[in-house]
Amino acid sequence: MQLTQQRYYTPEEYLALEEAADYKSEYIDGQIIPMAGRTINHNQIALNLSTELNFAFKKQSYRVYMGDVRLWIPQKRIYTYPDVMILAGEPEFFNNRRDIILNPQVIVEVLSKSTKGYDRENKFEAYRTIATLQEYLLIDQTRIYVEQFSKTGKKQWSLREYDEEDQAIALATVPLEISLQDLYNKVQFELVESDVEECS
Repeated sequence: MQLTQQRYYTPEEYLALEEAADYKSEYIDGQIIPMAGRTINHNQIALNLSTELNFAFKKQSYRVYMGDVRLWIPQKRIYTYPDVMILAGEPEFFNNRRDIILNPQVIVEVLSKSTKGYDRENKFEAYRTIATLQEYLLIDQTRIYVEQFSKTGKKQWSLREYDEEDQAIALATVPLEISLQDLYNKVQFELVESDVEECS
């Protein structure tokens, strides 16, 4: 992950720059980190999951956001764009800005070679400070492999792994089950990830 410049930006400066920018960036406690273009596999997996979620929740009080909705994590001073978020009920907006939310119940990240360590460690640590978060999914785009973290108590999370095509992921906190076959539909694992990858 590369910084735009070695200087400190306020959250307000970041938001102003982001509105005028031609590409998306994350904000991490004063630093602005550009997000490069995403791969075909990344896009396909996020689309497959979002489509299943949107259909399943058509008549339920859950909302699904994909990729372009900004999340503010106040305890860590981070603005980021999770790949997929699920909200229960109405979104809670930061400072009445309808492009920044505070209350996801489930967050999903599609992993890449350059970001998988960050997504598993520092980013998950930041996500765990969100009071409403109950579940975190990490989806590998280079093979069939999903990690599902579910909150079981204060500072307690359980992990379940999926790595077989005939398995199905049952979300622990929302009423949805999706097969790995459907999740990875049309994903071509032989595609090589580009050297320039996304930072979220």
